[in-house]
Amino acid sequence: MSNLKNKVQLIGRLGQSPEVKHLESGKTVANFSLATNEKYKNAKGELMENTEWHNLVAWGKTAEIIEKYVQKGSEIAIEGKLTSRSWEDKDGNKRYTTEVVVNELLLMGKPKGSSNSAKSDDDLPF
Repeated sequence: MSNLKNKVQLIGRLGQSPEVKHLESGKTVANFSLATNEKYKNAKGELMENTEWHNLVAWGKTAEIIEKYVQKGSEIAIEGKLTSRSWEDKDGNKRYTTEVVVNELLLMGKPKGSSNSAKSDDDLPF
């Protein structure tokens, strides 16, 4: 269980297409949000639905796969770790965010070209 200290697994749909940047360092980064839905019955027996939005970031080969195959509405499964970071905005206010850094990606539905699953290892066939 030592590998379960900081592990996140989510299945959901993208609310908008990912924002992908190619940095001067040569690295690629993809930022996007994922909606997960939970259905349950309330105390009155009425069917309720709750949607949670999660901020995700992917780097390297995973970001390149996301750029090529993932768009608004795509259903994906991810595995990653939860991270928090802070920065100062242009007005000098300290801002905070929590996001999931994606380590693995599985394309669930039919993406732009074809359906594939991939890990972020450097030996991907893409």
